[in-house]
Amino acid sequence: MPTGATPVVATCTRDCPSACGLLAHVENGRVVKLTGNPDHPVNLGTVCRKVPAFVRRMNSPHRVLTPLRRRNGSWTAVSWKDALDEMADRLKDCVERLGPESILYYMGFGERTALKILNARFFAHLGGVTTLRGTLCGGTGYAAQSLDYGPRVSHDPVDLANARTIVLWGRNPAATQFGLMPHLRKARQRGAKVVLIDPRNSESAALADVHIRPKPGRDAFLALAVAKYIIEQGWQDQEFLAKHTDNLEAFFDLLARLSFEELLAACDVEALAIDALARDYIVGRPTATLLGWGLHRFTLGHEMIRAVDALGAVSGNIGIPGGGVSQGFEEWGPYDQVLWGTNLHPPRRTFLMPQIGREILEASDPPVAMAVISAANPVCMAPNSDLVAQALDSVPFVVTMNMFLDDTADHADLFLPCAAFYEQRDIVASFGHNMVGPLLRAVDPPGECRSQFDIFMDLATRFPFAGEYVKSEEAWLRLLLRPLLEKGVAWDDLWRGPVRIPDTPLVPWADGRFDTPSGRFQLLTEVTTCADCRDAARYPYHLLTVGGARHLCSEREPGDGDGPADLSMASEVALRLGIADGSPARLVSPLGSLIVTVHHDATLRPDVVTCARGGWLKGGQGINRLIPDMVSEVGQGTPYYEARVDVEALS
Repeated sequence: MPTGATPVVATCTRDCPSACGLLAHVENGRVVKLTGNPDHPVNLGTVCRKVPAFVRRMNSPHRVLTPLRRRNGSWTAVSWKDALDEMADRLKDCVERLGPESILYYMGFGERTALKILNARFFAHLGGVTTLRGTLCGGTGYAAQSLDYGPRVSHDPVDLANARTIVLWGRNPAATQFGLMPHLRKARQRGAKVVLIDPRNSESAALADVHIRPKPGRDAFLALAVAKYIIEQGWQDQEFLAKHTDNLEAFFDLLARLSFEELLAACDVEALAIDALARDYIVGRPTATLLGWGLHRFTLGHEMIRAVDALGAVSGNIGIPGGGVSQGFEEWGPYDQVLWGTNLHPPRRTFLMPQIGREILEASDPPVAMAVISAANPVCMAPNSDLVAQALDSVPFVVTMNMFLDDTADHADLFLPCAAFYEQRDIVASFGHNMVGPLLRAVDPPGECRSQFDIFMDLATRFPFAGEYVKSEEAWLRLLLRPLLEKGVAWDDLWRGPVRIPDTPLVPWADGRFDTPSGRFQLLTEVTTCADCRDAARYPYHLLTVGGARHLCSEREPGDGDGPADLSMASEVALRLGIADGSPARLVSPLGSLIVTVHHDATLRPDVVTCARGGWLKGGQGINRLIPDMVSEVGQGTPYYEARVDVEALS
């Protein structure tokens, strides 16, 4: 393994759209520092505040270094042979007695690389186990934009160089997509205007010239108000609307049925802000709109996203350099999709990811007899966490693959310790840009830790399909990367540094042709009425569980940040309730309560409270215990932000 001053090229594999290019600095067989790769065209050598925490976490003394088997409530170290022998025997027994659907494979988003596709292929070889549908993250946005454009394609981040106005609509790159920051800073330096639309004063507010704070979940009405204003002023791009859109008459009828007063009341934004935002989209054109993942987190998130898409069309910002309504990319797209293995068996049972707890508990014919969890911590990160824990406790045998004994490990029977991302070789694509980057093995995994690739290859030797499945790392990577290689990408170039995926446009839809049945952009024709949430009287506050700047979801280590979760609420509201800044309080939802530490925020809307997501239940946090396990109407996403809560002073 490399040592000394020469850094090793890496790419961040964590659940973040930036997929930043990194350099791993090695001393005495350990990675001691990660820095940004200056040759990466997106993050341009920068890194976020999470990166030093990655190094501390992966060098942590709490990291599990050997397989563990739970017996009589306690963990005991076992050999890899014994661990995989038992895992294989139990898989075979489930298939023989109850059929492959009695096995649940829960593949999370904690690590996204090419070789992870082979995990799913292993289970396909078993005959088709129960897998997941829906998402805890971006499915609503993908499905919504697919209705408007066809399969989602966004503007490449480097196209921000052409924007005169940039609208961060529910997006917080300063904390959750730091790879955009160099491009946003350059845009500011050359005079571009930045508008932030977010109910809270996020970390990205420091970038913004204007901050609009709509009522949570009402962004559709804000976008429609701006579109209505543009049309009534006669500023719309009539040529684009006439030549390239469907449903124009129905869209105009929708706007006619909604008065300005109704729209402004629904989103709780002043008329002057509507006028200013309309001018940003017209006079400030080209205007790039960057949609955030917060918009997905509502039952009707698709309406919000489609309304913003429609505003992009009305204002003439679709298909032009520096414009667009961009949300993300398909990070699995560059690979050979056949290798997922879905062709190896008939369609099988799937469980809704947003409701995984109840899906497991209600499963019959067959019930879930075994669960295998990789790159995920569902007990912490899925909504209605206590129900998820109860569900895993009902499964006779649970295997989890991770680096730490997290909340999910507390409900597992077998723990398999995994390599960190820079301790393995792989290729990384992104859901935030058009690059693929290399992951080189900078150091050996500590102790007995192994990559998931090595784990599944070893496990497969115990099955009759080993002859087809067990191949070398390089052999599988060449098969997975076949689409890139056939488009002219050189194999050696993939390992030197980031490579742009061929045929990916910097500016999608520039020819005015969309990937819809008619070849035209689809304007939305209806939105749901503006009625308040069912629990508004008893639970007056919207709970927004936001991504933090220091941690990525639940990627913590034992003892990191233990104690009550920090809750921000409007200063005047907290004082009215008799809750001093920095004092404890009880956060209450229909599902239960949690002790939190309240922090006053003079900038926050009075109907909103916020808390960073990802704190462990075992550390006294676990905010998802209070969030109902609902499903979005489109895309089968998780509407975390539908949670309503109350805050009570402690006597």
